[in-house]
Amino acid sequence: MKNLIVLLALAVSGSVYADGVTTLRIADQKGNMRAQLEASGLLKNLPFHIEWAEFPAAAPLAEALNAGAVDAGIIGDAPLLFSIAAGSQVKAIAVDKSDPIGTAIVVNKDSTLHSAADLKGKSIGTGRGSIGHFVALKALAQAGIKAEDVRFRYLTPGDAKIALASGAIDAWATWDPYTALAETSGIGRVLVNGQGLIAGNSFLAATDSALGNAEKRQALQQYVNLLAHAEQLAYNNIDGYSATLAHIIGFPQQAVKLSFSRRKAHWQAIDPQTVAQQQATADFYQQQGLIARPLRVEPTFYRGITVEAGQR
Repeated sequence: MKNLIVLLALAVSGSVYADGVTTLRIADQKGNMRAQLEASGLLKNLPFHIEWAEFPAAAPLAEALNAGAVDAGIIGDAPLLFSIAAGSQVKAIAVDKSDPIGTAIVVNKDSTLHSAADLKGKSIGTGRGSIGHFVALKALAQAGIKAEDVRFRYLTPGDAKIALASGAIDAWATWDPYTALAETSGIGRVLVNGQGLIAGNSFLAATDSALGNAEKRQALQQYVNLLAHAEQLAYNNIDGYSATLAHIIGFPQQAVKLSFSRRKAHWQAIDPQTVAQQQATADFYQQQGLIARPLRVEPTFYRGITVEAGQR
């Protein structure tokens, strides 16, 4: 499966342009960068080309980054750590700061579970190494429950949604817009959300190879400012943006609006607080036995990318 994912990404990124303009191969997740840029109308007349590869979750996206099949991609703090701990040659170059309320453990609306403490002995569906996995581990630890006291089932978001609805799992640890979809559809309710548990950081990560190429590095700088501008425009017109984005990703507008509006997100350059938050995440994963050795995160950040004033 891993090789297939990488081959698919390579196939997407295999186009050749004759105009000599720099091409960025960007890995994305559903409803994220590409959809936001399209909804904001900012993908026209760019000074560089973009070749997109969409992935269902962070783990296969990280595999494409590791293989060099893409130049950069959007990835949560926890999946990025797994990738770096495995020896990938990537750096976090910018961070999207947000309220982590939409990263949550969801249960069926009629579930008898009412707190994280009730999860002991239950099954939780999530993506291995995903931000959903991370928030589940943090919630369990806060409730005094060991990871081995629950049954994790590693599923894609689509499979996990079906498994929760059918009762095949007791809970689903996921992220927006899937959390918002469960809430607004009346199928699920939030048992625990990420506030107070996780930092709410998502990173644009780029390969060392791309950062070592002057033309691609310049394009990445332009791309980061493009993302920041798109996010700013979206918050200036949440209703219109949500309607457009809902059409693009095939989600109900109500779910998209809830997901985006509560994130309160903004892109910014890497700062010491972000590095400290990432180090705390790494230390927690090592304590949980998911990372074999202590990991020093400072070298995994690239400080040469800025975010233009007024784009936050």
